[in-house]
Amino acid sequence: MYTDQKITTFFMFNGKAEEAMTFYTSIFDDSEIMNVMYHEDGSVLHATFILKGQAYMAIDNTNRDEHQFSPAISLFVACDSEDEIDRVYDQLSLRGTVLMPLEESPFSEKFAWVEDRFGVSWQLNLSK
Repeated sequence: MYTDQKITTFFMFNGKAEEAMTFYTSIFDDSEIMNVMYHEDGSVLHATFILKGQAYMAIDNTNRDEHQFSPAISLFVACDSEDEIDRVYDQLSLRGTVLMPLEESPFSEKFAWVEDRFGVSWQLNLSK
């Protein structure tokens, strides 16, 4: 279970943490929002969520700075089937940006790289 993880990816969203977690957990199997603590204004103080059995944390940025995500760091997803990679690609790229379209690659049956509507980059892979 995720509690054994020693390093956990931590997202700081610009006011969209709960929306992002709900979106992500709706896409991947074995996923759920574990807990959410809120500031008095309703923004996310701290949250933990699971995607495909992997734990992540999230908060909403409470200062006035807008911090953007970068494709220099991405989440690499090992998809289990062609149906999964097609579905995940369609959902993550909706209102997002396709950095590399879904297609065969030298190392994958199918591979894609997308930046979702929250600015998070995802590499999707279906191994050969």
